[in-house]
Amino acid sequence: MATAELTSANFDAMTGSDRLVLIDFWAAWCGPCRMFGPVFERVSGRHPDAVFGKVDTEAQPELAGAFGISSIPTLMVIRDGVVLYAQPGALPEAALEELIGKARELDMDEVRDQIAQHSEQAQHGAQAQQSAQAQAGGA
Repeated sequence: MATAELTSANFDAMTGSDRLVLIDFWAAWCGPCRMFGPVFERVSGRHPDAVFGKVDTEAQPELAGAFGISSIPTLMVIRDGVVLYAQPGALPEAALEELIGKARELDMDEVRDQIAQHSEQAQHGAQAQQSAQAQAGGA
């Protein structure tokens, strides 16, 4: 599958599947982006079961902003609606292939359990902090 241009209009439809999704946030003026583009394209040809999308951050600033993209190129890997990887920097082809392999090997039930546990711990931590602040305020 060739890479697809992702926009605000098609982003949810293209990335909302249970498939592996790789997104390259880029801009035409960015030298490292232009170097990474052909690598991303070649690798996409070897993984027809995955979605490879490109977001032009100049044309789609709202998408870049929604994901907090502040440096390009940024590669994002999503599987089953969960962001597994989001890092700036152009990867060599072998490293991109390795990242795809690791993303495919993950047990997504285990990943979702870890996310739920982390969220629960964060919620308990916030409640404890609020309680401590209330007690300190009343002292």
